[in-house]
Amino acid sequence: MEKLQSMEQYKEIIQKENTVLMFSADWCPDCRVIDPFLPELEKDNQAFTFYYADRDEFIDLCAELSVFGIPSFVAFSKGQETGRFVSKDRKTIEQIQEFLNSIQ
Repeated sequence: MEKLQSMEQYKEIIQKENTVLMFSADWCPDCRVIDPFLPELEKDNQAFTFYYADRDEFIDLCAELSVFGIPSFVAFSKGQETGRFVSKDRKTIEQIQEFLNSIQ
């Protein structure tokens, strides 16, 4: 999963089709729980391009998108938000897959 580097990159990538931002942080224990199955999710959902957005580096973007808990996922296509799975709760691979299925 590519790491989001800048706000300029964010503005570019959300204009593409089927982009999913995963908001996370190195210190977040619930985020670390999902790390082992993220490569499998990416492989099984190749219609999407995934980006890792560090919550601490992009705190203003989190506020702009109302992402107040992590791990969280926000999907875009052609500049429009197409779905969100945003909460502070721990997420399972099944819940994330269900979210991805709902935005296809």
